[in-house]
Amino acid sequence: MDLVGACRAFVSVSEYGSFTVGAAAAGMSQPVASRRVAALEERFGEPLFERTSRRAVLTPFGRDMLPTARQLVQAADVLLHEAEAVKRKPWRLAVPGICTTAGLARLVAEARGLGVTLDLRVAAPARRAELIHTQHVHAALLTVVPDDAAWSVPLGLAGAADPGVRRVYLETLRVGRASSGPARRVWIQPEDDVPHIRDPLTRLRDAVGLWPAQLVTATDLTTAVAEALRTHDVLLCSPAQAAELGLHWRPVGELAGLTRGYALVSAEGSPQHIEARLGEAIARCLGTETRRVAT
Repeated sequence: MDLVGACRAFVSVSEYGSFTVGAAAAGMSQPVASRRVAALEERFGEPLFERTSRRAVLTPFGRDMLPTARQLVQAADVLLHEAEAVKRKPWRLAVPGICTTAGLARLVAEARGLGVTLDLRVAAPARRAELIHTQHVHAALLTVVPDDAAWSVPLGLAGAADPGVRRVYLETLRVGRASSGPARRVWIQPEDDVPHIRDPLTRLRDAVGLWPAQLVTATDLTTAVAEALRTHDVLLCSPAQAAELGLHWRPVGELAGLTRGYALVSAEGSPQHIEARLGEAIARCLGTETRRVAT
């Protein structure tokens, strides 16, 4: 038996003195209200109403039960209201700065369609980890090594000019004796200034004989892109970023499979319910279609 529904019918009929009017006020049909009250009477083993052809009058037992039934209905209404309020409460999510405004807007819109209100906090990798550690956000998209990643974003080198090759090898940036002009640099944006991306590039730089200054970590993405646009420098980025910035992207020849890895980490237990509902939208926001399916 739906105890709350039965008590709702009981309270409403008692207030209006009519099964027909009381049922309508409670948002149910008269037959449904009658069945619910009858079920409640059967459960109690006592009649709640004296039924006449014109009115429903409370019995002494019904009058005694009415205050408690009304409290139950009111408590249920408060519970439902609170549930709706919690669903509308913003869910704070720390996201990478590489996500475009359009990508973030689509993520928010898709989340709203699923009943989730997102409050996005754009931050660099270290700041996102700090936000989740201090519980200033409910969850964060953290950079992780590829083996731990739920989403993987391929990385390569992008420049203003089409290189005319399928892959760009870092060794081709080496300054020769006959070279003229400034040495070409590889710009690492803040999002990729993490050990599992920066360190392999540093080792490769040294192995192929580049100068230390040819691998530069930018303070911000705008500066790095500006240098790539005005010089022959290249930017470490994803294909989606390169397309957005109007740059020509190629994989790194010596580092096959260089990727950004992301995992959704929650401050409040497992975020699997959010990942299951918004996983594809997050992938598009990060600029990838690659998402590991949990087994």
